[in-house]
Amino acid sequence: MKFAKYLPEFGYEVHVLTVRPDRATYPQTDESLLQQVPKNVTVHCTDASDPYAVYSLFGKGAPSSGFANDDVSGFKGLIKTVARFVRGNFFIPDPRRGWNRFAIEKASELIDSLGIETVVTTSPPHSTQLIGIELKKKKNIRWIADMRDPWTKIYYVSELLQTKWAQNRNSKLERLVLENADKVVTVSHNLSAEFRALASGLQQENVVVIPNGFDEDDFQFNVRLEEKFTIGYMGTITDQYDISSLLTAIGSSNLDVGFRFIGDVQAGLKKRLAEVSNRCEFTGYLNHDKAIEQAASCSILLLVIPKVESNKGILTGKIFEYLALKRPILAIGPIDGDAAKILDETGAGKMFDYSDANGISQFLKLKIDETQKPEQISETSGIKKYSRRALTGQLVQILEKSV
Repeated sequence: MKFAKYLPEFGYEVHVLTVRPDRATYPQTDESLLQQVPKNVTVHCTDASDPYAVYSLFGKGAPSSGFANDDVSGFKGLIKTVARFVRGNFFIPDPRRGWNRFAIEKASELIDSLGIETVVTTSPPHSTQLIGIELKKKKNIRWIADMRDPWTKIYYVSELLQTKWAQNRNSKLERLVLENADKVVTVSHNLSAEFRALASGLQQENVVVIPNGFDEDDFQFNVRLEEKFTIGYMGTITDQYDISSLLTAIGSSNLDVGFRFIGDVQAGLKKRLAEVSNRCEFTGYLNHDKAIEQAASCSILLLVIPKVESNKGILTGKIFEYLALKRPILAIGPIDGDAAKILDETGAGKMFDYSDANGISQFLKLKIDETQKPEQISETSGIKKYSRRALTGQLVQILEKSV
């Protein structure tokens, strides 16, 4: 959406192809984001078949990232486990591929009628990349595969209960995309290296890193900090997000710390948080504007990298929005990963290993002490290059080389 917002400023005519709202199923929707789509961007919608609709039979629509909203206990839990197995083994790479035949037909029509020269397919869902393969075969276009998450190495892959056959099939599709796209754009250097290792013959210059970022327009509001020390977190958090050391640090040091979680939180984690703090707030899902305003008033912001294989390249959009909020960042994850490097580079916070309860305790004590002084704004440097406008400029360089 942010690329679409800023590309017209660089002289590009932008057409977005997506799913008709009444034919789409998502765990949450944020209608307020539609207001950010410029009037000179044309949005085309098509029909789709969406197997995720069956999840509504169990009380919810599509599962949240990492299946954070899936309770796998009891009979309903058994049914959901079966649903995961079906999703992981019969809908490869994902159930969203039910859109592909509609999208290919409409995209072909738009390419012919509008003279479109370059197509960018963005994922997840990675089934969207299969649209790019077909358009590349059928039409004389340049194809950029924008892959913003791992594919076969996504952190919740074990939750999909895939058979060996399904794993191999998924890997084959991933390699096909990587080896056939004219350019592959991804969000971190470690993820770039991972993709290059997966695809034979994929040249280093064909993989370009454009990280996630923040839109300066989203942060035009006044900030008033909470009176009591509060740790804020935006987004989904599941069992793979190991915050045991944080809970140990708070419990063993008897620190007066509150929490505000904005997004989906698994029930078991809520119980553990309540054991170390009597100030736990769970707002649930909020639209984007409200979410960042709620986070902005927290004393510090929590960033957690899932404790999974190949997590050094995980670099979510959240870290950049945290930078824009200018609150100190307490991060837990690989201390030699891409996120850690950005925190070091900008001076916005510190990454701690999953087991470093002592280091986290010292960090918290320091930040609690700082809150006793006049309002502190985190001193950051060099974050301008992570603005969505600047990052779109990097995409434009790729587009112009593709002409």
